[in-house]
Amino acid sequence: MSRMSPEKKTVTWLVGVVITMGALAWAAVPFYDWFCRVTGFGGTTQVAVAAPDQVLDEVVRVRFDANVDKNMEWTFRPMQTSMEIKLGENGLAFYEAINNSDVPITGTASYNVAPEVSGYYFSKIECFCFTEQTLQPGERIEMPVSFYVDPDLLKDRDASWIRDITLSYTFHRTEPKQAALDAEPADNVN
Repeated sequence: MSRMSPEKKTVTWLVGVVITMGALAWAAVPFYDWFCRVTGFGGTTQVAVAAPDQVLDEVVRVRFDANVDKNMEWTFRPMQTSMEIKLGENGLAFYEAINNSDVPITGTASYNVAPEVSGYYFSKIECFCFTEQTLQPGERIEMPVSFYVDPDLLKDRDASWIRDITLSYTFHRTEPKQAALDAEPADNVN
């Protein structure tokens, strides 16, 4: 049985380190995304199927904010600046988007809430931000977001003081998913 030379051991060890580092780097983005969704870290909101059955008399004010990336030729704004809802109550707000260009533009909205700790208790049921939006030249649309603030907010000593939450969106220009799929080269099998 032959023993591995010290040089081969070092090379094998270094290759193992490089592979491990690459795997960890590759896994960092999906892990961070999962972590933010689970914990509400960074103001990441939750996704729910329906509002809870329990509605409390405690009221929070939700403010609405809208931004567009600098290379996005859209006007994007909330159709209401704020609304007051009870904890657990289903809220419905609308945003307006207008394509000011002479070409179709597809965009995707990123979002967060402030204060950041409220992200764990802010849940969206339906949202335009779940899918990409394509607007034709000059097209105007109204986009709904259905949400609630979880009554468990009051049980969290770090968040129970919150009575004002800002929901903020930023639209970013993206390539339409179908166009991206069409642009992929087909596998040629000869």
